Parts: sequence; structure tokens; C-alpha cells
Amino acid sequence: MSYSRRSRYSPSLSPYDKRRGRSVSRSLSRSRSRSASSDAENPGNSLYVTGLSHRVTERDLEDHFSKEGKVTDVHLVLDPRTRETRGFGFISMETVGDANRCIRHLDHSVLLGRVITVEKQQRFTK
Repeated sequence: MSYSRRSRYSPSLSPYDKRRGRSVSRSLSRSRSRSASSDAENPGNSLYVTGLSHRVTERDLEDHFSKEGKVTDVHLVLDPRTRETRGFGFISMETVGDANRCIRHLDHSVLLGRVITVEKQQRFTK
């Protein structure tokens, strides 16, 4: 017995949608928009670091970033199954000036043989 089952991701319109004049893109795409106040929520001392080696530790990050200012918090994102780093993390500096100095001097620097990217952390709200 064979029958056709329409996928919920199918771009074709159902007879109901054709009668109502609904567009496919309206029902299939949902974009997440940035809030205009996203900068207001981040005082500017939180950094997003990518390109990290799988061997890097929070201590390595703290040592590397403490050259440019006082580090208040380090969060290295780990894979829950393997407990290995996923290659990115978040660092909070004591002041905005320290964070800006880290972006200026440590962006595209080398840590454990890998070139890392440092930028201001962006926070999104729903």
C-alpha cells in the first residue's frame, strides 16, 4: 500500500493555503530579531572567544587574558558527552577598558597553537 504523505517542510501549498492566499515563506521561516537594547544589557566587559584548542583549560584562558587586565570570570563551553571543549568560551573582565584592551591586543593572538578570535559578547532577548 503506498500513499503520499506531505512533509511539514514541503514548500508546496496545501489546497487550504491556496484558497486563503498564504505564502510558504510566512509559515516556514521564523527569524530571530536582535533587540535594540542588546548593548544596554551587556555593559561591555563580557567577551566571546572562539577558535580555542580542545586542550585549553579555564586556567589557560585566565592566564592569557590576565595580561591585559583583571579577569573576573571564565566559562569554557564543554561538550556534555565527551567533556571536551567545544572551541569557544566566555570571559568577564573587571572593567570595560580591560575588555576593550583584550579585544584590541588579543584578537587574532595564538593560544596553544591556535589563532583565537576575541569580540564583545552579544546577548539576545526573545
